[in-house]
Amino acid sequence: MKKAHILGGGPAGLYLALLLRQLDYRVEVWERNPRDNTFGWGVVFSDATVAAFEEPDPAFYAALKRSLRTWENVDIIYRGTLTSVAGNRFSGIARIELLRVLQERCSQLGVVLHFGADITDPSSLRDCDLLVGADGVHSLLRQHYAALFQPQLSLGSNRYIWYGTRAPFGGLTLTFRQRGRDLFMAHSYKYSEELSTFIVEVDQDTWSRLRTLTEEQGRELLEQVFATELRGEPLLSNNSRWIQFTQVHNEHWWAENMVLLGDALHTAHFSIGSGTKLAMEDALALWRTLRDGGDLAAFEAARRPKLERFLEAARTSQKWFETVRERLELEVLPFCYQTMIRSSRLDDDSLRRRDPDFVARYEAYQARTMPP
Repeated sequence: MKKAHILGGGPAGLYLALLLRQLDYRVEVWERNPRDNTFGWGVVFSDATVAAFEEPDPAFYAALKRSLRTWENVDIIYRGTLTSVAGNRFSGIARIELLRVLQERCSQLGVVLHFGADITDPSSLRDCDLLVGADGVHSLLRQHYAALFQPQLSLGSNRYIWYGTRAPFGGLTLTFRQRGRDLFMAHSYKYSEELSTFIVEVDQDTWSRLRTLTEEQGRELLEQVFATELRGEPLLSNNSRWIQFTQVHNEHWWAENMVLLGDALHTAHFSIGSGTKLAMEDALALWRTLRDGGDLAAFEAARRPKLERFLEAARTSQKWFETVRERLELEVLPFCYQTMIRSSRLDDDSLRRRDPDFVARYEAYQARTMPP
């Protein structure tokens, strides 16, 4: 029987663990945090991603489906006006609930889970057929074998902070608020009956005036800025702090019997809400390759082209938010239209299929305002 060690007990590591059990691997997962310790709030999946989970493990798929909350629209709040764009179906789940579902399924399948595991030298786990680095942005495996993976890390120019709130949101809501010279952008969505994710992003100019505030002072300021959207509810902190987005790229995805997955391998800007989705799809792609008799080189060859197209769209979306001040002279409809097509994953035709009424209103506005 083949043996696999997985560094990291997040969604990518746990999902790969249960998939490898389908291939009769002995699997051990090594997670540095306690079992019930989690950071972040909710995560989102597209319908296509959720559907792809059914084939390899119907039991996990069924348990996941019971916990998902689904929405159909993107709401954009700009200049105090809410514009809703239909046809954008996504599902959300609390990250801690997703981890619980994955942990339970792993235990059912005989995966050995080590929590609070302080692995300082990943070479101690090399005695196996497959060693997986699914241990996040600050991956120990990637750092230890940097000469083999050749990682490149860079920081985005904006700052962001990740909160939760009990304020309800019907769908993914993008809110743009100006307060004097400052510009605040919120990315929010409901992921359970009680809680929503609420990420606030600011550009460099705004950050230059916020940086002297304590976390508590900053949270109180944001509660004032977004008082209408929060409906009197406070922002809830979970180790929340202002950070810059880390762009992770690795020249090589694998080396010898080692491979990277998820944020250890690549990161996708949160403005497209796909970090967990991509990480679990990495695991799915690796499982398919091994199931079909392929090796780690075949996994990279099959997965990399599709992933790179998605990551390019994420980088484009990130740049859009970093330069959004350049578009604040736009009126409501053109601004919302530009927001929807910002990543290049949506064009006029695909947006028209999703919400023909929205596109018709935008085109009518364009016709009224075009010079004769």
